Amino acid sequence: MSLLAHGNRRPGAADEDPPDTGAARPSAEDRHRLTAAQGLAALSLDAMASVAYGPESIVLVLAAAGAYGLGFTLPVTLAIAALLAVLVASYRQVIAAFPDGGGSYAVARRHLGRRTGLVTAASLVLDYVLNVAVSVTAGVAALTSAFPSLYGDRLWICLAVLALVTGVNLRGIVESAKWFMVPTAVFVGSILTMIVAGLLRDAPASTEAAAGHASALAGNATSVGALLLLKAFAAGCSALTGVEAVANAVPSFRAPAQRRAQRTEVALGALLGVMLIGLSVLIGRFHLQPAEGVTVLAQLADASLGHNWAFYVVQFATVVLLALAANTSFGGLPVLMALLARDNYLPHVFGLKADRQVHRHGVLALAAVSALLLVFSGGDVNTLVPLFAIGVFVGFTICQVGMVRHWRQERSAGWRGKALLNGFGALLTGVSAVVVTATKFEEGAWLIVLALPLIVLVFETVHRAYGRIGERLGLGRVPEAPRRCHSVVVVPVSSLSRLTSKALTAAVSLGDEVVAVTAVQPDAEGARAAESLRRDWELWNPGVDLVELPAPTRALGRPIVDYVHELTARHPDNRVTVLIPEVEPAHVWQRLLQNQRGAVVAHAVRRDTDAAICRLRFRIGAEPVARKT
Repeated sequence: MSLLAHGNRRPGAADEDPPDTGAARPSAEDRHRLTAAQGLAALSLDAMASVAYGPESIVLVLAAAGAYGLGFTLPVTLAIAALLAVLVASYRQVIAAFPDGGGSYAVARRHLGRRTGLVTAASLVLDYVLNVAVSVTAGVAALTSAFPSLYGDRLWICLAVLALVTGVNLRGIVESAKWFMVPTAVFVGSILTMIVAGLLRDAPASTEAAAGHASALAGNATSVGALLLLKAFAAGCSALTGVEAVANAVPSFRAPAQRRAQRTEVALGALLGVMLIGLSVLIGRFHLQPAEGVTVLAQLADASLGHNWAFYVVQFATVVLLALAANTSFGGLPVLMALLARDNYLPHVFGLKADRQVHRHGVLALAAVSALLLVFSGGDVNTLVPLFAIGVFVGFTICQVGMVRHWRQERSAGWRGKALLNGFGALLTGVSAVVVTATKFEEGAWLIVLALPLIVLVFETVHRAYGRIGERLGLGRVPEAPRRCHSVVVVPVSSLSRLTSKALTAAVSLGDEVVAVTAVQPDAEGARAAESLRRDWELWNPGVDLVELPAPTRALGRPIVDYVHELTARHPDNRVTVLIPEVEPAHVWQRLLQNQRGAVVAHAVRRDTDAAICRLRFRIGAEPVARKT
């Protein structure tokens, strides 16, 4: 069903899905799709891991105003939590309205036009790719902080982690969810335990983690300006990256997919909001100050749980989840690329699914580009962080504006309040996008500003190419009736063998006329070989003419190409087929023994002629070979 068909669903249709009782056994196809709990593990790692750097981003900005500025940590976090609630509510409706997935792209394409949809898609592509690189480098950075001896090998460790996540995702999104459910549960459980333990304390249990580290707090300050609060809000909004992933990957859920995806979105928003607010409360409760060389999360774990095994559990869980947060992109981007391929903005190969419902080409493309980014950055997270989150803010803003138009067109009960909520969210995320871009422009954000239109240009170029192809193929028009043409089959041969016999048998079965051809090399050895083949052919007398083609340049493909051109020129209505006999060895290693003549001829014919190519495989192990007596 097309995207527009889904977009024209009657309001509330998503609510009419049969109840998800869990009693029915999933079908064979559904077993490779996500449940709500698996969706939380597969698609929320990016958002969950953001609690490791979201509150810290706020504190580092407010630290410029001294201890007085840190007092605004909780109000800023509450504003971010409010925006989170708006986004969750919005994407919950996006899931219902666009069950084919695509999230912000689907909303923008329908309600704001094709070009705006492409800008949204480009921003999401950038966000997903950068999320992989940033998540992997951040996780490895946390690891090398604990084990400094590994610092020199951080790039290879990054590439190894990327290969692990890619390999798991090639086995299917359900497989990746099973692998990552335990790390996700350990991380969320440890953070919630830390928050509860901290709320029950009147004073820090330990300050050992920050001991010996210089404070990053500015000198005494007694005022906080609106610009500083705005920068803190924009920096903290990095914790919202990944919220859109569930809406992008709705088709990856088991039926009823919309209901399961909505539950996952709400659960993600609730857990993320509780953790962000809880950590901010602890920052104020313990009067925490940012310190160089130690994370805010590590200080909070130290203060809440003490410097013991529980502290190291939190740190280890954080390292693992940061490294695996790249999985969110592997769950969302291949689905988005499949939608773009369906709309002719990316090569159609990205729309293909392998076994286990995997968009394999999308997974591999994401891994390849992410690997290039890791090599470019040298595995250094600080090189990539300035580029992160700008794309997702652009997508958030466009999606919110699109949902405002959605409510105005639908005019269902309470539509004004919903439109106002989305409009307020668009204002907040739009301001955040501008502030983050402006403050990070010289640190590398200019690359994102440049990359966005370039990616849109690539989409448009692919779309125009498919348009030209469709025009030449007459897609959408009734073609002329098929008619029979005289068929000529050309069979390249170099010697007499069972392979030659099989090839001619197949050729006379396929065509009205069969011609065997052989290329004659311009030297004495070539002349002797041609004479020997001619004599053997006459003795064999297969009923097929043998045509000798001069090969003055010793090229294998050029003489056959010229002969096909000659046949086509003499009889333009003939359909020419070049049947290339090849040996299929019994073992893979035996392919190294082949001369690859068939591949050379096939490449030349395909490149320079319109002839059909038929490659006949003669399997050596298929029939017993008669022994000589």
